[in-house]
Amino acid sequence: MTTTTSSTVSTQDIELKPSYTIPLVLVIAGMGLLAFQAWLSLAIAAFGLFLLFQAATIRLKFTQTALDVYRSESLIRRFPYQDWQNWQIFWRPVPILFYFKEVKSIHFLPILFDPKMLQTCLEERCPVK
Repeated sequence: MTTTTSSTVSTQDIELKPSYTIPLVLVIAGMGLLAFQAWLSLAIAAFGLFLLFQAATIRLKFTQTALDVYRSESLIRRFPYQDWQNWQIFWRPVPILFYFKEVKSIHFLPILFDPKMLQTCLEERCPVK
């Protein structure tokens, strides 16, 4: 007897958990470079702190019809799946960048959220055309 299981990912709104990996690696790398290149070290560490702030405040929510971007509790942008043409997660061994193309524009986002759940939600809600 064969049973089929329907996925609950595609019927629920999913909010991705933050991931602080990239920001923390940048801050630590910046501190490690301090003895060799002070300005470069400060620039890398500052960028890491900026990404740390973004990871703490920005949330991605996959709804049934769109990817919503929130800052704290405020919706700042909605990307309807029907407008998506393509998406990709760059550097699969250690995901660092999420790219997607809409009819009107392209978007690049650093991976500041759970990359496995991002992949799952994208495959369920916006399969590559």
